[in-house]
Amino acid sequence: MRKVTKLLMLLVVFALLAAACGDSESDETTAAPGDTTAAAAETTAAPTETSATPDTLPEVDGVSCDEPITVGVITDLTGALAIYGAHVNRGVPIGFAYATGGEVQTGLEQTYMVDDCEINVVFKDDQTNAELSATAARELIEVNGADIIIGSVSSGVTATLQGIARENDVILIAAPAAATDITGKDFDPNTFRASRSNYQDAMALCDQFVNGNGYTTFVQIAPDYSFGYGGAAGYKDACTFYGGEFIEEDVFAPADTTDFTSYMTPLADTDAEALLVTWAGGGFVPLLQSAIDLGVIDDDTVLGSPFVDNIVMPAFFSNAIGTTSVILYHYTAASNPVNDYLIEQVAANFETVPDLFDADGMNAAIMVVEALKATAGASDADSLRAALEGISFEGPKGLIEVRPEDHVALQDMYVVTLLNIDDPAFMYYENVATVRPEPPCLLEGDFASRCGSLPAGSLGG
Repeated sequence: MRKVTKLLMLLVVFALLAAACGDSESDETTAAPGDTTAAAAETTAAPTETSATPDTLPEVDGVSCDEPITVGVITDLTGALAIYGAHVNRGVPIGFAYATGGEVQTGLEQTYMVDDCEINVVFKDDQTNAELSATAARELIEVNGADIIIGSVSSGVTATLQGIARENDVILIAAPAAATDITGKDFDPNTFRASRSNYQDAMALCDQFVNGNGYTTFVQIAPDYSFGYGGAAGYKDACTFYGGEFIEEDVFAPADTTDFTSYMTPLADTDAEALLVTWAGGGFVPLLQSAIDLGVIDDDTVLGSPFVDNIVMPAFFSNAIGTTSVILYHYTAASNPVNDYLIEQVAANFETVPDLFDADGMNAAIMVVEALKATAGASDADSLRAALEGISFEGPKGLIEVRPEDHVALQDMYVVTLLNIDDPAFMYYENVATVRPEPPCLLEGDFASRCGSLPAGSLGG
């Protein structure tokens, strides 16, 4: 099959992942593939031979609170990105069960105990809609008395939650939203990451492209707003740092563009080996068609993408067997007792295997419990900030370290080779390497001084 067809598949997957993690300033949203949740539920994972036992669970001691602590979880349960919200909806309760030694619960309202302290967990559906997310957050804070918010799938929605957390002086844990700006130019002391940023994605991907796959010349197009700028800057910094070269100026198009001819024309006559696309929303299809029509994508152009969730992989990567790329999490790539527990509990409670963002949900919950243990149950923002800055804990991806300077969560990512797309338990990959990108500190303005001795600005200094 012609390489252009393979590139088409890769580009579509890249757009889906961008929509799942990207900004949502545009009203257009990529719809989830039909019946994918049901398809996932039909596959039952075989429990691993090694699973977490009670003696591997964290000890809880000395935590008390006069009133129950409420944690609000805002994710997409019924909207266009519900396929990804389902991962968080599984991972969060499994994380609370693991961290407290309790049982996994599956309702929209759950209760866990840490010593003498009750933790109430309340789930809200935002349908990847910033207005609904804001309403849910205010209800959680004003009605339920939430001290901590976890969310959301969309970076644009999460940016809205940042403002609400700041206004109400509560803590926001970003998971799985990936936009670099969350812990960059839009940094807020009340916001912490449990998931990676798209700058970490860029570092892992560009290292593999340049040093692993041998691609050295790049061009890229991105939407003309914050998500696009962040994605493009991350790829430019990282690919240049690792030895690549961008041979044409980056192209930025309005998010509502439907005719990309004028934006693709500057890229049409280049000899770039790879086209990088950062995009989210319905404009992706005409963007791709324009790139093909103008020859920006042809048999001499290569485009790689991070691998994505288990369900979408067969639909769009069937022509990419043998490809080596990166993935932020796959249940077969991580090897530790916490991941074993996640696999076991997803199988037992949800009759499938963990997917792309299950680990982010579990990490967010573990992070909450570890912070409450550090504060002995105090849930005010001042106490939690002090506990969360510099916190580290073991999650399904291994060691998670929250940098005190910018609240970035340092964590492992995985280089894998795609072996198949039809394994019934989604065992698609051969593990190649584990990488741990450490991005520069990207704080600006009044917060720039927080970077201290960390490399700041970009990988190249």
